[in-house]
Amino acid sequence: MSLVILAHPNFDKSFANKTIIEELQKSDLELEIRNIHELYPDYKINVKAEQEALLRHQTIVFQYPFYWYSMPAILKHWFDEVFEHQFAYGSKGDKLKGKNFVPSFTAGSSESSYRTLGFQHFRVYEFCKNLEQTAYHTQMNYIDPIYCYGTSVAAGYTENEVKNKAKDHANRLIEKLQELNTI
Repeated sequence: MSLVILAHPNFDKSFANKTIIEELQKSDLELEIRNIHELYPDYKINVKAEQEALLRHQTIVFQYPFYWYSMPAILKHWFDEVFEHQFAYGSKGDKLKGKNFVPSFTAGSSESSYRTLGFQHFRVYEFCKNLEQTAYHTQMNYIDPIYCYGTSVAAGYTENEVKNKAKDHANRLIEKLQELNTI
């Protein structure tokens, strides 16, 4: 069974992340989905409950929209609170050792904008080094991120285009989770 930490501050209005979660729920995967924005609208994270959820699963997916080249504030706060010393790291902090760390996110801009000479100046994976280091620091298995581009209606994509990209994203994520469950 896999855990999905969903961190979207406007999930009900999302086309991409909402579609991804709906596709995951329709799959035959056993999942626990924790919508942390819904659980903690006041940002008061129940650290114990979140740590217990992490302990129940071998694979943890972090699902979110790519905001300002990073994760939404609530997910950063979640990491700050939940991945605490002597739980996630430190001399006794090996509780996440060997678990799979799977970043899964949507990027509103086009793929071409995430090139060395593109509008964003860097490729998407270059913005993920903090995630990779977090996984290594907590002795987790970092799995290359699953992401898709062009998921913002504000950037000129239609609702149908966004949903189709999100369905493809969800299918790739489902395949990865099935693969990880057989290892």
